[in-house]
Amino acid sequence: MSAAADARPTWEDATLPRCSWLKLGNPAYVRYHDEEWCQPHHDDGYLYEMFVLELFQAGLSWETILNKREAFRAAYAGFNVDAVAGWGPAEVEALMQAPGIVHHRRKIEASIGNARVFKAIQQESGSFDAYLWGFVDGAPLRCAPNMTRNEVSDALAADLKRRGVAFAGSVTMFSYLQAAGAVNSHDPGCFCA
Repeated sequence: MSAAADARPTWEDATLPRCSWLKLGNPAYVRYHDEEWCQPHHDDGYLYEMFVLELFQAGLSWETILNKREAFRAAYAGFNVDAVAGWGPAEVEALMQAPGIVHHRRKIEASIGNARVFKAIQQESGSFDAYLWGFVDGAPLRCAPNMTRNEVSDALAADLKRRGVAFAGSVTMFSYLQAAGAVNSHDPGCFCA
């Protein structure tokens, strides 16, 4: 078998069957769908990045946030949870002026407090990965493409709220579980399913 036959298809292949909701005109969105969404992720750095982005997404479209991902990366110290957890009022003001991100003061303030909770969970569980994947017993759940929440996202949202996390309701946490790959919601005909 040739190397080309073994290679995973790329986002540039417009002929691949994909989820019906995907906007094929946005290469960043297609790449995210093909390479990240609903794929199991276990790196705490990636899980923290998605944690920040998904919580900012509340009330906005994921495409909007995804288009601002690089600006968020720059503003949030490369999604360094240790750095963000140590931020205070001066950094809040800087983020309110940071180019290209969502300038929502409550979300910005919450993102710093949420970083502290993320770190506390890492210390308590050994990693955020261990904590998160414990909600699905270590294996991705297959969920219908039209679902927006389930008992796992309910439980995760409730636990995070108890710990002081803001902007983490069940629908947002369902999206987060998809971003982490703990939930797979690809359309049955999608090549990523």
